[in-house]
Amino acid sequence: FFDELAYKSDIDPIQLRLSHLKNNIRPIKVIQKVADESNWGSVLPKDHFQGFAYHYSFGSHVAQVAEISVNDNNHIKVHNVHCVVDCGQTINPLTIRAQMQGSIIFGMGATLHSEMTVRDGRVNESNYDDYPVVRFDETPKINVSIIPSTEEPGGVGEPGLPPIAPAIANAVFAATGKRLRKLPILPRHLSV
Repeated sequence: FFDELAYKSDIDPIQLRLSHLKNNIRPIKVIQKVADESNWGSVLPKDHFQGFAYHYSFGSHVAQVAEISVNDNNHIKVHNVHCVVDCGQTINPLTIRAQMQGSIIFGMGATLHSEMTVRDGRVNESNYDDYPVVRFDETPKINVSIIPSTEEPGGVGEPGLPPIAPAIANAVFAATGKRLRKLPILPRHLSV
């Protein structure tokens, strides 16, 4: 929704967020750092597009930028994800990185593949042959940066998941001009 407001106002979505945060330093830091690390607003490879999202939960701030492309068959490829997290005092940075990476992969599955359908009161999908998840060859390069902090430690299990879907959806909008509000985003949704 925030990105839709930014688009209607012809304002960069990151700048719009930063302009409303005033002196809320923790989200400002993660948003600015992910913008810097992803080279937000710079020239991308041909037919590549970026989308941004920010999330706060469990005492942790997470900002992500997804870089995608959409091929002629409307298949979305996520090439890079930049993730910056401020989860307070860092206890084990390797665990934080692993949790963010795992959350991003899990969220990509829900965003791009994992559709559940029901017919005659029964779920149609029964296993991974008909309920696809993100495979190794679909995994993007994921860069996770941790903001040094002396704040009380926050969570790292869930906070990395929520921003990936809107980051990808915002990148899809940049690529196609279509605002999609239902997950997963499947090729058939882009052809309408």
